[in-house]
Amino acid sequence: MVAVSAVMPAVRAAEPKRIVFIAGRPSHPPGMHEFRAGSLLLEKCLKGVPGVVFDRHDQGWVKDEAVLEKADAVIIYADGGGGHPALQGDHLEKMKALAAKGCGIGFMHYGVEVPAERGGPAFKDFVGGYYEHQFSCNPIWEPEFKAFPEHPVTRGVQPFQIKDEWYFNMRFAGDFGADGAGEKDGVKFTPLLVAKPTDKVRKGPYVYPAGPYPHIQAASGRSEAMMWAVERKDGGRGFGFTGGHFHLNWGNADFRRVILNALVWVAKAEVPAGGVDSRVAEEDLKANLDKK
Repeated sequence: MVAVSAVMPAVRAAEPKRIVFIAGRPSHPPGMHEFRAGSLLLEKCLKGVPGVVFDRHDQGWVKDEAVLEKADAVIIYADGGGGHPALQGDHLEKMKALAAKGCGIGFMHYGVEVPAERGGPAFKDFVGGYYEHQFSCNPIWEPEFKAFPEHPVTRGVQPFQIKDEWYFNMRFAGDFGADGAGEKDGVKFTPLLVAKPTDKVRKGPYVYPAGPYPHIQAASGRSEAMMWAVERKDGGRGFGFTGGHFHLNWGNADFRRVILNALVWVAKAEVPAGGVDSRVAEEDLKANLDKK
């Protein structure tokens, strides 16, 4: 009798999730809108986190669009409005195609703002909401984030308070808002960073236009969502984050952790039980700043 030995196939390790992170062009005075320096800092913080690859690009778009086909998530941290990187050329159509395949999408700070008639509907689909000029507002203030929903993005995040250009009164899809998680038409929405602006904050001045807007003042006492997450009906994930104006805020461990968690989650990788831990020294915050 001939002995036959069974050869078990080698267990193939799962491919890491690829986060394509797009940093915008330089803008604003030193220490503000430091998109490139911020991206380099986040890249350093994610090194060693299992299951993810951070693919960083500068100047508002990828150098070779072939990398988008390999993306599990695309994140844009850049200036918005009519000059938003996603609205140039055929970029929005490419983003729609990626979302249709279940690719994760995230927008950070000014990157959540697009014109209502152009990018607004798409951004509602991508990430559940956007900043609409003169409907939303952009004061510099110091909200206190006291409690968080149970969600992978909030793992390990402790209460924190930090001054930034925190936008609020976003134009959310459906009836979603800061009053709690909800599910509608196959979309699951979760507000992540929620605080209540004072009447003084609502009165302004805002960064631009200075305001105040009567509808913002009329909402006195209402809580506002300044970061949120969605699970889309196409199977993809998305998030919007309105902070990130001041570069030095990346030195705050909880401010940093909630974004690092979001980057891992939106790409469908596993967020560690205690969240993504990282260390940032003063020299890290001073590194790679744009020459302005």
